[in-house]
Amino acid sequence: MAKRYWNEKIECMELSEMKALQSERLVRQVKHVWDNVPYYRKKMEEKGVTPDDVRSIDDLYKLPFLSKADLRDGYPYGLLAMPLSECVRIQSTSGTTGKRVVAFYTQNDVDMWEDCVARAITAAGGTKDDVCQVAYGYGLFTGGPGLNGGSHKVGCLTLPMSSGNTERQIQFMMDLGSTILCCTPSYAAYIGETLHEMGHTPDDIKLKAGIFGAEPWTEEMRHQIEESLGIKAYDIYGLTETSGPGVAFECEEQTGMHINEDNFIAEIIDPDTGEVLPEGSKGELVFTSITKEAFPLLRYRTRDICILSRKKCSCGRTLIKMCKPMGRSDDMLIIKGVNVFPSQIETVLLKDFNATPNYQIVVDRVGTTDTFEIKVELSGDMFSDTIKDVAALEKKLSADIVQILGIKAKITLVEPKSIPRSEGKAVRVIDRRKLV
Repeated sequence: MAKRYWNEKIECMELSEMKALQSERLVRQVKHVWDNVPYYRKKMEEKGVTPDDVRSIDDLYKLPFLSKADLRDGYPYGLLAMPLSECVRIQSTSGTTGKRVVAFYTQNDVDMWEDCVARAITAAGGTKDDVCQVAYGYGLFTGGPGLNGGSHKVGCLTLPMSSGNTERQIQFMMDLGSTILCCTPSYAAYIGETLHEMGHTPDDIKLKAGIFGAEPWTEEMRHQIEESLGIKAYDIYGLTETSGPGVAFECEEQTGMHINEDNFIAEIIDPDTGEVLPEGSKGELVFTSITKEAFPLLRYRTRDICILSRKKCSCGRTLIKMCKPMGRSDDMLIIKGVNVFPSQIETVLLKDFNATPNYQIVVDRVGTTDTFEIKVELSGDMFSDTIKDVAALEKKLSADIVQILGIKAKITLVEPKSIPRSEGKAVRVIDRRKLV
């Protein structure tokens, strides 16, 4: 098989050269942040660190961490490192009940991001002769814009379909001869199911590859998607905070995702102590953006749990690999590609019940689709209400959950004291998906 590289010099760079490049860029980035981001400069001063203390990547550990809480505290402009006149775009996370995370981009940032995604598309076999169907959501979500830009960079004919309207997706796929599909894995599975329900088989389409991310998925799900669509399915990883999809990507070996180390330095830390762990250890993934101009995060704690490896890859790339995230060190759930925090749900229940109710979030996966149920315990007074009143409350809760999360949950109102109590922390979340 011909080697698939977008930038062979970078993707196959010797480790010593890569470390020298990272060191040069890190030193420059630390100075840039110190000079232009008072919020982070204060954190450095509190830790007794100045730019003079960071001479190479070996000094990275000296810098303070950034967390999601810092990004919310700095909203909207507190972590901006460039004049707004130099910024050309924002993207945003789905957010919690509090402030959203808004990331800024200069044109150079957009170019870097698209270059990273171009590497992912090329690794999946994409060329200028391909038709790339982007069925991630567009708008503030980074999925659609990221894959759209990377596809343009490669020179593919790009179909900016966004998500939804599955029969039209399949119609365009057949009529225009799409060869690469980009979307969440659960939506890819749904497209495969719908294709067969419409009486078609993989022989009726020209797809050869899919690039899927934004939510957890198993190897079993990968194989189901590959079989239903007749493709090879590739993983992609990214964060709005660091740029978007393309921070890491899978090659044909499919044994982890190569991190674009010329732009992002990865560390694994103990989530409790913050200690940097050696290669091969399981811990929390931390990223430092060393080329991002407008929103350059240093030592950003992703809360994703994974393992890094420099084991030689058959594709020829020397970029370090990260495994699929194995969970999170905080309580965030990713359901159907959407970030969900129990605190968001509790806010709705507080509002609708006017008191803190007992509740439980139950997430499962039926086939390849996530199921999402919220069990809510009624008080004695509520339980004695009429069936009509209970049904009205279920409807209100359901509507409020959709409004705040953007996805629908099954609301089940249960009788008093039917949800188990705990003397320690309440078991609010039951996640029955086998994602590892």
